[in-house]
Amino acid sequence: MWIGWIEFDVLLGDVHTLKEKRSVIRPLLAELKRRFDVSVAEVGDHSQYRRAQLGAGLVAGDRAHLVEVLDAVERFVAGRPEVELLSARRRDLHSED
Repeated sequence: MWIGWIEFDVLLGDVHTLKEKRSVIRPLLAELKRRFDVSVAEVGDHSQYRRAQLGAGLVAGDRAHLVEVLDAVERFVAGRPEVELLSARRRDLHSED
């Protein structure tokens, strides 16, 4: 069994309040979950309205599938016009590690 996750540091565009931040982040997380069947959450920078730390994780039977999904998730976030991807960090582990 393979376990993998990816964390994103993103800068939000024309956002001036935490309420506006939620209106950008919630649909993005929902779309990631729907499209890629991953677990997602806002994992940091909760009190900053123009920055967000987002995380996505999944479990897969083989590493190739895990890498394929994490690559697709990263491309999706990088391509969103409402956010600027500042960095992405990922990790994968085998259950026997």
